[in-house]
Amino acid sequence: MPPKFDPSEVKTVFLRCVGGEVGATSSLAPKIGPLGLSPKKVGDDIAKATSDWKGLKITVKLTIQNRQATISVVPSAASLIIKALKEPPRDRKKQKNIKHSGNLAFDEILIIARQMRDRSMSRKLEGTVKEILGTCQSVGCTVEGRPPHDLIDAINDGELEVPEE
Repeated sequence: MPPKFDPSEVKTVFLRCVGGEVGATSSLAPKIGPLGLSPKKVGDDIAKATSDWKGLKITVKLTIQNRQATISVVPSAASLIIKALKEPPRDRKKQKNIKHSGNLAFDEILIIARQMRDRSMSRKLEGTVKEILGTCQSVGCTVEGRPPHDLIDAINDGELEVPEE
């Protein structure tokens, strides 16, 4: 039989949920029930912590120690881009397959790239900016009135300068 769970030990659990909504406790229960936490209470805490990401799918990191859960939001590149577009929150049940046809400034792309830098696979900020521009292309928005792939080509050709850090 495995040893009992030590409550003073730090455990981390990652969950994918919709910001500002109380997730289904049935999906929370198998993950945090064995750790001695109430799924309903944790679900309410997640909804409170993700209220400024309303309507967007985001990853939430639960750090559990001494039967207390601390919640931190780990946003993805796509959710950061959609939040930067400043679109009004939408009802996910009624509006499906929405096009995000907004326009972003290159400075906002740099800010998002700096936020994602530690989770990026690239060695330089330039590579991270290209990753974010690729995400902009899949989201469907433009950057400074141009398609994102044009900016990727401009960075590759050396026409567009990306700062070191």
